[in-house]
This record gives sequence, C-alpha cells and structure tokens, in this order.
Amino acid sequence: MRRDWEELGPKLRGKINIYCGDMDNYYLNNAVYLAEDFLENSQPYYQGEVDYGDRAEHCWNGDHSQPNYISRLRYHRMFIPKGVAHILKTAPTGADLSSWRY
Repeated sequence: MRRDWEELGPKLRGKINIYCGDMDNYYLNNAVYLAEDFLENSQPYYQGEVDYGDRAEHCWNGDHSQPNYISRLRYHRMFIPKGVAHILKTAPTGADLSSWRY
C-alpha cells in the first residue's frame, strides 16, 4: 500500500475495514498495527475503519457484544447494513437507491 498509495488511495477511500483480535493466534495483530499506522497518516486519508477485539483471537470480526463463536454465525447481520450505508453514501447521482431495498 505504501509504495502505490498515490494511485491506490483514491480508489480505496472508504473501502478498507480491518477487524482483528489483539491476541491473534497467528500474531496478525502486529501487521494490523503497522497497517493502521500507515492508514491513519495516509494522504488521501483512507476513510475506513480499523478495530481490535480486546483479548480476542483469530477471526475476530468486529462484534464487541458477543463472543467470537457466536458472532461469526451472524456476519450477514453485521456487515450487510454497513455495505448498504456505503452504497448509499457513494452512489452516483441519479442511481436507483430504492428498488433493491425491501
């Protein structure tokens, strides 16, 4: 990302969302800390989200209210509303924003 951010940044604005347990079994949280440091200082700003689960393991998905073994059964209920919000926010002028919402 760092090498090509000038080209990638505008294309990825608002599209990078990283969720990681701070006790990842594979220590991936260390890479996420580095990515977050870069993204928080990026120009153009990435406009996404980086979130950590307190004492959470690998595959933590951003749900602070449920243990991982439950929250991973409801990904669709967590992420579809975020996806819809992103579509509504970034849709081009004149786009049909109602026929698919029921």
